[in-house]
Amino acid sequence: MAISFFGLALFLFLTLDSDYTSTPVSAASEGVQITYGSAIKLMHEKTKFRLHSHDVPYGSGSGQQSVTGFPGVDDANSYWAVRSTDSSKQGDPIKSGSIIRLQHMKTRRWLHSHLHASPISGNMEVSCFGDDKESDTGDYWRLEIEGSGKTWRQDQRIRLQHVDTGGYLHSHDKKYTRIAGGQQEVCGVKEKRPDNVWLAAEGVYFPVTESK
Repeated sequence: MAISFFGLALFLFLTLDSDYTSTPVSAASEGVQITYGSAIKLMHEKTKFRLHSHDVPYGSGSGQQSVTGFPGVDDANSYWAVRSTDSSKQGDPIKSGSIIRLQHMKTRRWLHSHLHASPISGNMEVSCFGDDKESDTGDYWRLEIEGSGKTWRQDQRIRLQHVDTGGYLHSHDKKYTRIAGGQQEVCGVKEKRPDNVWLAAEGVYFPVTESK
């Protein structure tokens, strides 16, 4: 793999708040609970591509860092850290309806959306924006768990709805012709569709913190 679970876990451990002592663990089996602080890959259910970004700007729209769907499993540019927007701590479970942020691990920018048109389909552009010290409500996404589950687990089908625009994180089989590796467009759409369902795939998660 381009980056080992152990190496990523160690990196995350070293960047934790000083009062957090649990060691991150690789999520190797289904049913693992996703908690704040976890670093995961999001897999588009229909195409099996992973949510991906790299330090390449869009040539149109906002000109911000591009976000794509990536066909391979072993690419380090597909890891996203799950962050809270409130007082939740690392290791806290994530309930359906929670507002979360996803921070791209390699570039430290936030998964973002707005009303700029996406390059291929003309839907809402999804980009990466900001850094560790800069974030705004354009980085806020509402977690919607499909079915009866109340907290986010690895085997659950989810949707992410952008708070500012109402658009759902979406992908499809439309590919970029000038990007290597057959990467596909990621965008936002207003309607719930089969193409905006995702699952947590590979990653490193923090065990649920015990209540004191």
